[in-house]
Amino acid sequence: MALLTIENLPGAAITVPAGATLLAALHAAGHDWMHACGAKGRCTTCRIEVREGLENFSPPTAAELRYQAAGRLQTNERLTCQAQLPAGEAVGRVPDATQLPHVRYGEAQG
Repeated sequence: MALLTIENLPGAAITVPAGATLLAALHAAGHDWMHACGAKGRCTTCRIEVREGLENFSPPTAAELRYQAAGRLQTNERLTCQAQLPAGEAVGRVPDATQLPHVRYGEAQG
């Protein structure tokens, strides 16, 4: 299992089981995370800004590459409904634009 820490979401250091998407792991850990298209890779609302450990992620999916080419997903961002973290550790943050109004976010570290 891998470890994902969300630096601006208190208490969000979660294990990501092999084969699970980040979104599935976040939900299994009890965190609410925006995903407007129902986790189908058809929007960018579930994106995460990766601050450390990008090399530990699975390769970008076709949906992610399409959004990168269109300028809607930066190279340091991944879609949580598509990305997996097969091994290692990563640190990310919830972008301001996709924060949910009912979730209490903290300040990013560093």
